[in-house]
Amino acid sequence: MPRQPEQTSTATRSSRLSRESQTEPVGPDPGAGGFCRLRFDISYDGTDFAGWARQIGQRSVCEELESRLSTVLRVPVRLTVAGRTDAGVHATGQVAHADVPRTALETRSIGGDPATLVGRLAKMCPDDVRVTAVRVVPADFDARFSALRRHYRYRLTDARWGAEPVVARTTATWRRPLDVDVLNAASSELLGLNDFAAFCRRREGATTIRDLQRFTWTRDADGVLLGEVSADAFCWSMVRSLVGAVASVGDGRRDIDWCRGLLDERERSSQVPVAEARGLCLVGVDYPADDELAARNTVTRDVRGSIGCCGG
Repeated sequence: MPRQPEQTSTATRSSRLSRESQTEPVGPDPGAGGFCRLRFDISYDGTDFAGWARQIGQRSVCEELESRLSTVLRVPVRLTVAGRTDAGVHATGQVAHADVPRTALETRSIGGDPATLVGRLAKMCPDDVRVTAVRVVPADFDARFSALRRHYRYRLTDARWGAEPVVARTTATWRRPLDVDVLNAASSELLGLNDFAAFCRRREGATTIRDLQRFTWTRDADGVLLGEVSADAFCWSMVRSLVGAVASVGDGRRDIDWCRGLLDERERSSQVPVAEARGLCLVGVDYPADDELAARNTVTRDVRGSIGCCGG
């Protein structure tokens, strides 16, 4: 069911500006002859960002990129993103789209080839954010609503000395020894289509039902635990709460029955610790073939429009 337009006061609109992670930019119609839709593949070190979304008085990934794209293309650019990452969370596989006038790509420096934006932006962006690819996509492509699933990786060390300094910005520390087999056993209990309310920070009108498709753990050659987490979408703080819950089982303080029982909760559980943001990285987003984009958009919008959604 499509959402109805809202009547908002000036105060409400001002409040929404400070939490744009709950709204999506409205751009021009990419089906119009004068516009084209661009896909941007993005990487960033989230340590010094307040998250993806614009926030008043704070540094955001979105603002860094939109301001520079607007400068290069000489038109206002608004990005729609696949996963609105929280403060301190990183990405190597973030995806966004924007609709821009075709004439903006026909300048001498771009020459009609969007891929040249990669080099231009590399010279303009700070060291902790990069656009790694740009290309024209069909008008039906939507970075958020076309996505089939998001993939996250969590790096966690249980070494007594904590994370090695050279990877400390991207590796979280757990202060107790962890059993990787127990981590995997606990994680497997959470797979499938479930209500993850116990793991999500509440957002009014947002569903907490998600399809958790993968949740596995391995140790790399350096002894760092790598958690691979995939789902159709994630609620606010869901991945870090999943990690905190299974780590509490992996270190022996909780049992698997406790972890399984969290799926019966209908509110956020105060018993679930939220793991550090620095260990989390969005590593990829899957999309259907071009001829299936429109159908995917319809399915996703219908689900989220009828029961609410807190986004990726």
